[in-house]
Amino acid sequence: MIIKELVVGPIASNCYILGCESTKNAVVIDPGDEPHRILMELAKDELTAKYILNTHGHFDHVGGNAKLKEVTGAELMIHEADAPMLTQLSNMARMWGMRVENSPPPDRFLTEGMEITFGDCTLKVLHTPGHSPGGVTFLSPAGVFAGDLLFAGSIGRTDFPGGSHETLIRSVKEKLFVLPDDTKVYPGHGPATTVGREKRYNPFFG
Repeated sequence: MIIKELVVGPIASNCYILGCESTKNAVVIDPGDEPHRILMELAKDELTAKYILNTHGHFDHVGGNAKLKEVTGAELMIHEADAPMLTQLSNMARMWGMRVENSPPPDRFLTEGMEITFGDCTLKVLHTPGHSPGGVTFLSPAGVFAGDLLFAGSIGRTDFPGGSHETLIRSVKEKLFVLPDDTKVYPGHGPATTVGREKRYNPFFG
């Protein structure tokens, strides 16, 4: 599987492009900003975006949804609990002194256990609330794409509306920490880590 990481926007969010090497079908996870760069990266490897996948609905992770969907026609998917945020992106970003275009509505909702197939590759959806009510993690053979659930040495904020520290801790323990220690974790911000490293050294789980 092709994995490309782009750090986009003023809040430095991680956007991931995952592509099937044989069919060139791809998904884009969290196109938070700079859709022109994302489109250029797709074109470099001749990848066709089939799905736009949002780990959650905060503007710094979904701000590029509209342009990316307009150009690629890819199917947009987010968990139902976070879908209402997509119509409020402009207002949310304005509070941070930024301008973001509202997202179109999702074509389908992501649900626990759903499998998303693109070419020869498949992602499994894990519902991992805490940072937001509809937060999800995508499980792949290459690792997990966890959005703002878990970071290298830290966790996502829980002081936004709908956030819950207790729920986040439970999501990490029940959905991520049951995976093999060498499972790579691709977070929504910052460097990648592993399940084992976070179980041992993350101060929130000591």
